[in-house]
Amino acid sequence: MTTGKPIEVLLVEDDPGDELITREAFEDNKIRNNLHVVRDGLEALDFVHRRNAYEGAPRPDLILLDLNLPKYDGRQVLEQIKGDPALRSIPVVVLTTSSAEEDILRSYELFANAYVSKPVDLDRFMAVIRQIDDFFVTVVRLPGRASLGGDDDLR
Repeated sequence: MTTGKPIEVLLVEDDPGDELITREAFEDNKIRNNLHVVRDGLEALDFVHRRNAYEGAPRPDLILLDLNLPKYDGRQVLEQIKGDPALRSIPVVVLTTSSAEEDILRSYELFANAYVSKPVDLDRFMAVIRQIDDFFVTVVRLPGRASLGGDDDLR
């Protein structure tokens, strides 16, 4: 079994409550990944491009992206990430309150890797975060990462 290192997860979320729930889900599930949080679309783009306050930021291995953000909305952020050859291989999971068909369709047209509507129930929300982590860390091979081995490697 290969010893894996934690993955870098970028959460783009302007709602402090949803940020807190996501942090708690990571802690409760003993997820050892590094969670970085930015609160608007401009900060998200600065983070992924490693500019301004984020010059030393790590390259995210996974992005959890809300759609309804200040400055640039999630659709604009997604479009810029997937339109940039240096960034497009980063998996982006749209994690939003919207279940509108046009938001789902538009996100996939912009090459989102997954679209997840945030559950209202706290326990269900935490379970969804765990499922996202399980899928992208233990099932999917992320670009630029060696074989990470089994579940125990990252927890």
